[in-house]
Amino acid sequence: MTDDEPNVPIVCEECETTAEVPLSDLADRLEGHNERMHDGEAIAEVDPDVADQLADLIADELGLLDG
Repeated sequence: MTDDEPNVPIVCEECETTAEVPLSDLADRLEGHNERMHDGEAIAEVDPDVADQLADLIADELGLLDG
C-alpha cells in the first residue's frame, strides 16, 4: 500500500458497523468479514453512495453517458 492509496468506506448494516479500508485490501476485507460474520453471504459492502458515484465516474470516463 502506498501513502496516497485511497481508502474506501464499507458498511455492514446487519452488524451496524462502518470502516474505511485501503483500496488494495477491499475485496479481501469484505470477503473476510462476510465469511466470519455472515456465513459467506454478501452483507457487508462498499458504501452504496460511494459505489454509485464511482460507477458514474467510470461510465463518464468510458463515454457511456454521452448522448
